[in-house]
Amino acid sequence: MRPPPAAGTPGAESRPDAPERPTKNMTSGPEGSAIDRVSGDEPLLSARVHRPSDLVRLLVGVLGIVCVLGIAAFAHGTASGLEQDISKGTGQTPDVFIKLAGLISSIAVLILPVAFAIERLIKRDGLRIADGVLAAVLAHGVALATDLWVSEAAPDAIREALTQATANGELTDPVHGYLAPVIAYMTAVGMARRPRWRVALWAVLLLNSFAVLVGRQTTPFSIIVTVLIGWTVAYGTLYAVGSPNVRPTGQTLLAGLRHVGFRPVTAMRAEDVPDSAEQGDRGRRYLVTLEDGPPLDVTVVDREQQAQGFFYRVWRQVTLRGITQRRSIQSLRQALEQEALLAYAAIAAGANAPKLIATSELGPDAVMLVYEHLGGRSLDSLPDEEITDELMRGAWRQVKALQSRRIAHRRLVGDAILVDRSGRVILTDLRGGEIAAGDVVLRMDVAQLLTTLALRAGAERAVAAAVEVLGPDAVADSLPLLQPIALSRSTRSTLRKLARERSQREREAVLDASHAAKPAGAAEPGTAEAAPANGRKDARAEKKAEKGAIEEALEKAREEDLLTQIRHQVLLIRPQALVEPARLERIRPRTLVSVIAGAFAAYFLISTLMANDMSEAIAKADWRWAAVAVLFSALSYPAAAMSLLGFVPEKVPFWRTVKAQVAGSFVKLVAPAAIGGVALNTRFLQRAGVRPGLAVASVGASQLFGLAAHITLLMVFGYVTGTERTPTLSPSRTVIAGLLTAAVLALVVTAVPILRRFVVTRVRSLFAGVVPRMLDVLQRPQKLITGIGGMLLLTASFVMCLDASIRAFDSDTHLSYATIAVVFLTANALGSAVPTPGGVGAVEGALIAALSVAGLPAGIAAPAVLLYRLLTFWLPVLPGWLSFNQLTRKEQL
Repeated sequence: MRPPPAAGTPGAESRPDAPERPTKNMTSGPEGSAIDRVSGDEPLLSARVHRPSDLVRLLVGVLGIVCVLGIAAFAHGTASGLEQDISKGTGQTPDVFIKLAGLISSIAVLILPVAFAIERLIKRDGLRIADGVLAAVLAHGVALATDLWVSEAAPDAIREALTQATANGELTDPVHGYLAPVIAYMTAVGMARRPRWRVALWAVLLLNSFAVLVGRQTTPFSIIVTVLIGWTVAYGTLYAVGSPNVRPTGQTLLAGLRHVGFRPVTAMRAEDVPDSAEQGDRGRRYLVTLEDGPPLDVTVVDREQQAQGFFYRVWRQVTLRGITQRRSIQSLRQALEQEALLAYAAIAAGANAPKLIATSELGPDAVMLVYEHLGGRSLDSLPDEEITDELMRGAWRQVKALQSRRIAHRRLVGDAILVDRSGRVILTDLRGGEIAAGDVVLRMDVAQLLTTLALRAGAERAVAAAVEVLGPDAVADSLPLLQPIALSRSTRSTLRKLARERSQREREAVLDASHAAKPAGAAEPGTAEAAPANGRKDARAEKKAEKGAIEEALEKAREEDLLTQIRHQVLLIRPQALVEPARLERIRPRTLVSVIAGAFAAYFLISTLMANDMSEAIAKADWRWAAVAVLFSALSYPAAAMSLLGFVPEKVPFWRTVKAQVAGSFVKLVAPAAIGGVALNTRFLQRAGVRPGLAVASVGASQLFGLAAHITLLMVFGYVTGTERTPTLSPSRTVIAGLLTAAVLALVVTAVPILRRFVVTRVRSLFAGVVPRMLDVLQRPQKLITGIGGMLLLTASFVMCLDASIRAFDSDTHLSYATIAVVFLTANALGSAVPTPGGVGAVEGALIAALSVAGLPAGIAAPAVLLYRLLTFWLPVLPGWLSFNQLTRKEQL
C-alpha cells in the first residue's frame, strides 16, 4: 500500500461523498513506519465548506462600511478636521520622499500578489489563487459601483468626505480602483494568515496610504472604505464559493494519538457506532481501539465547529439578562481548557462523567480530547419501557452532585445523559457548562431536566423522581424558570411540535362533533315549510344542540401542555410555590422589530416633514373643516361597536361597548394596531358574560369579515379610481397590473407546497373556531346587518375624516372620495402590518406618499395627514385612558 499524503495537502482530501469507514493501522512495526503505513480511507467531510466565520466577517465589514459612511454624512466637521490635521502634520514632508514612497508602494502592491500566487502554484494550491482572482474581480465591480453612486446620487457630505479636488478641478476617485481588488485578492488567498506575508502586506498598505494621503490624492475616509470593501468582498466570496476543507483527517488523529503516547489500531467515527447519539456541534466523535488497553472515546473540535451557532449565541447574549452565556466565538485553546476544566470539576464533585485522559492540538486548526470509553446508550435511544424510576433518580443524583459544587451543566437533554450496561447514569457533553454558577442557572438545569424526563416518562414520574432526590423546595424553586426561553433549542422545538399536534387533535374533535350533529336536522326543511314557526324553533334547538356538542367535544379534547402539567404536579406537593415566570428576556424579538420599524418610519416621516414648509398652509387653514373632521372621528367609535356586536349573538350593552372602543384608543398607544384591539375586545366580551372560547370566536369572526370587507372595498374603490378619468368603464393599466399581481401571488402560494401548507394550516385553525360562531350569527340576520353596516360606517367615518382634514387646508381639493378611500385603505393595511404602536410613522408616511401620488401637493398632504392622525390617534388617548380606568374599576374590562 502506498504511503498516504500528509494531512492538509490536496491529496489528503478524499471524496466528499465516500462512505465513512474505519481508519486502521496496517502494521505493528516501529512508530514511524506505522504512521507512514496507516490507511488513507477515512475521508474528510467535503472538499469545500461554507465557514460561519466568513459570514460573520462579511457582516462586520458591511456594518463597518455603513458606519464610516454614516460618520462621513452626519459628522462632516469631524471628517474635515481629520483631513486638515493630516495636511498640517505632513505638510513639511519632502516631495521627493512622497514620490519615492508612492513609486515603491505602487510597484510592491502589484508584485506581492504575483509572488504569493507563484508560491501557491508551486505548492499545488491553485484553487486558492482562483478564489483570490474571483474576489478581486468582484471587488473591482463593487468599487466601480461605489464610485458611480458617490458621484451621481450620494449626499454632498459623503462626496466631500471621500473625494479630493485635484489641481485641474476634477475630483479623485472615492474608492481606489486598484487597491480594493488587491486587498480582496490577498485576503481571499490567505496571505494575512502567514506571518511573513502579513508583515509585508501591512507594510505596503501603510506606505501606499501615506503616499496618497500626503500627496492629496485621496482622503482618510476613502482609504478606510477601500480597505473595508476589499476585505468584505473577499469574505463574501469565500462564504459563497466555500473554502478548501482543512479539517484534520483520520490520519492526523492517529498521528496525534501516537504523539501523546497511545498506540491506536483502528479509529471509527461515532456516527457508525451502534446506539451512538448525534452530538450537534459537540465535535466529531471517534471510537479508537488500542494495541494494548481499553478503547478510547476521542473528540475532535476544529475552528469551523467552534463557529457553529454563532448567531444563536449572540442572540441569546443580547436577549437574556442575568445569565452567563458561552462566548460567541471561542478560540480552540479556550474551548479545550473549558472542557477539560468542566470534566475534572464534575468528577471532583462526585458526578459520573467521562474521565479526560489527554488533550492535544492537531495542527493549527483543531484540537482533540481523549476520554475513557464508557459505552452504553443515550437517554434518547432508550425505549420508553427502559426508562425506570430508578434511572431517573440516578440522573437527578448526578445533577445534585454537580449543584453541590455550584456546577451547571447547561444542556441536560436526552443525548447528554448516557446509561451504561449496568444502568449507571453518566452526564456527558459538559462543554457548555459553567463553574461557580449562579442560582438562576442552577435552577434552569433543574427545569431543563424536569422537561427532558417528562417528555419521555410523563410529568408525574419526572416530578416524583426529582422531589425524592432534590427535595420539594429545590424543585418548587425551579418553577419560575420552567418556560421555553430557559430551555434548550432542541427541547423548545419538541414542545412546539407537541403543541401543533395538540391543536390538530382539538380541531379534528370540533369538526367531527360538528359533522356528527348535522344529520339530525337533515330532514327538517320540509317540516319548516309546513310549519314555519315550529321549523324555526326546531332549527334553533338543533343549532343549540350542535353548539353544545362542539363545546363538549372541545372540552374533552383540550389538553394541557407539558410545562403546565409539570407545574400542576409540583403544586400538588408545594401549593404555595411561586409559579409566575421569571423575566429572563432583556428584549423581546417583537420589541426589537418594533423599535427598528419605528426608527425607519420616524426617519421617513421626519424627512418628509422637513422637506416641506407647512407654515403657510397652517396659517391659511379653514378650521371649520377641522370641526367636521372631529365629528367624523367621534362617529367611528359607535361604528366600531356596531361592527363588534354584530358578531356577538349574546346581549351586550351598546354604550358600554362604545366605551370599550374608546378605551381601545389608549391600548393602541402601547400595542401594535393589529393586536391591541383584538385583545381588548376579547377581554371585554369575557367580562360581559360571553364564554372565553365564544368571545375569541366572535372577535375572530369580526376580524375575518373586516378583512374581507377591507379587501372588497379596496378592489371596488381601486376599480372606480382607475375608471373615473376614462370615458368608458374600462379599468386603468395600474388596476389591471394590481389584479394580475394579486393573481400571480395566489398562484405562487397554491403551487409552492410549503406556502400552501402554511396557508391551509392557518385557514383551517381559523375556520375551526370561527365558522361555528358565524353560523350562530347567520341565524340572526339583524345581527349580521348590524355588523356589516358597522364596518361600512367605520370605513366611511375615517374616509370622511381624512377628506375633511384635507379640505381644512385645501378647500378646492380635486381628489374624489374613491381616491381618498383607496389612500386610507392602503395606509390602514400598512399600519396593521407594521409592528409599531398604532402603526406610528408607517401610517403617516404611507398617507403622505399616497396623497402626493394622487396629485395633492406635499405642502397640503403633510399637514392634512398630521391633523387626521391627531384627531384619530393622539387626541383620543386621554379619553381612552379615562374609559380604560373606569371599565377596569367596574370589572368590565
